[in-house]
Amino acid sequence: MTTSYADSGVNIAAATSANELMAAAVRSTYGPAVLAGMGAFGGCFDAGLALTGVQSPVLVASTDGVGTKTLVAAALNRYDSVGQDLVNHCVNDILVQGATPLFFLDYIAVAKLEPQHVAALVGGVAAACRALGCALLGGETAEMPDVYAPGAFDLAGTIVGVVSRESMLPRPTVAPGDAILALPSTGLHTNGYSLARRIVAGLPQGYATTPALLGGQTVGEALLAVHRCYLPEVTALRAAVEVKALAHITGGGVFDNLPRVLPPGSGAVIEKGTWSVPPIMQLLVETASLPDAEAYHALNMGLGMLVLVPTGEVGLALATVPELRQVGRVVAGAGVQLV
Repeated sequence: MTTSYADSGVNIAAATSANELMAAAVRSTYGPAVLAGMGAFGGCFDAGLALTGVQSPVLVASTDGVGTKTLVAAALNRYDSVGQDLVNHCVNDILVQGATPLFFLDYIAVAKLEPQHVAALVGGVAAACRALGCALLGGETAEMPDVYAPGAFDLAGTIVGVVSRESMLPRPTVAPGDAILALPSTGLHTNGYSLARRIVAGLPQGYATTPALLGGQTVGEALLAVHRCYLPEVTALRAAVEVKALAHITGGGVFDNLPRVLPPGSGAVIEKGTWSVPPIMQLLVETASLPDAEAYHALNMGLGMLVLVPTGEVGLALATVPELRQVGRVVAGAGVQLV
């Protein structure tokens, strides 16, 4: 019996085709610091060139994925946006420590390699990187038919950024009395999709349902809203006011993520009604009758990025980024209280 790699479910020709389709998008993110990128066994980045002018540079790295949002993308045959989700999520994570992005690497795993789908995924990654001045230095595409179900795929990435040591966040000055401001989310971002998919499965038309609450948008479209990147707004704020800490509200919601940037002996009070909850989250909460303890743990509930500043600088912060909302305050104690 003659057996080939293709017979076992791995198509090398499809991988070559995918690489050809994505090449231009990837290379469009390169700057002079990229010495070797796509096609090399390892990406090479001239750190000395990239870090010119950064005093006491600290590299900050993070790895993440987009979770089961990939299942929504596959169900809707939409592969162009989740790559943007991935980059923006990772940028926000290192932004919390004060870092700006240098380069990114992606990893795509599929049951069966469809070159057009992979090219769309990488195209989204490249578009987000290009918009942020971040090089897409390399990546990997793996075809694993016995690991993933037909039609399924996974998407993950690693980012490396830099911050001067004296500019790292959170600052040690975070204390009770500081104000908590919020930058709004664009939707679920990249968390809570396992819960959301279960709720949506009970709707009359599933992802195609068009509730009045969504203003003509389908549930599927609302769920695929791109995870927002907060780099421009945070950069403007840090230039104008004393930003003491940032909290990216991802898995675990406000209950788990805000305490990560608070010092021992400090908690937070978040005042409901001081910001707008996105319609898709209102729909999910109402449909499933989710209590606050569940909703604010599984979903961001409209709180995309929290910004901690001294109370005396709230006015200037709001003037600098008008979409900010004051949503709470740091208090003595522990944990997060919703009031």
